[in-house]
Amino acid sequence: MTKVALFPGSFDPLTNGHLDLIERSTKLFDKVIVGVFVNTNKTALFTLEEKLALIKETVAHLENVEVIVQETKLTVESAAQLGAKFLIRGIRNVKDYEYEKDIAMMNHHLAPELETVFLLADEAYDHVSSSLLKEVLKFGGDVSAYLPQPVNQALNQKNREMKSNEQ
Repeated sequence: MTKVALFPGSFDPLTNGHLDLIERSTKLFDKVIVGVFVNTNKTALFTLEEKLALIKETVAHLENVEVIVQETKLTVESAAQLGAKFLIRGIRNVKDYEYEKDIAMMNHHLAPELETVFLLADEAYDHVSSSLLKEVLKFGGDVSAYLPQPVNQALNQKNREMKSNEQ
């Protein structure tokens, strides 16, 4: 049996923390599907198409990774359609655990056959979130150490575009 895992997220943007989890997941599962999902609680900086392209470029070195976009389905529905029996979720801290536990319990209620696997964030990234990086960059801070190179370039370009639109 092939072990297929889905790593869902909004990835706005994909960080080195996300990439670390993806790379580690490839050692645990035969196939890892990175699912770019819409988070209705967040305003996205990148379009779904931009995120898809950036993530594909970033994970091109990983043979058993596929990247998809999902706009309209529940995560559990996407997992079933993709043949995934596992969901990958990263945990940075206690707040993440509380939030992710609630989601895992709801997903278990909706699809008992789907198992959520929590991976602890590497300590180099456990203080980093996409929202924090966007905020620091907006005010001129250097966040390049926390982003894959293609994502860093695209985020800096977005930031320049936003600043020129404000003027």
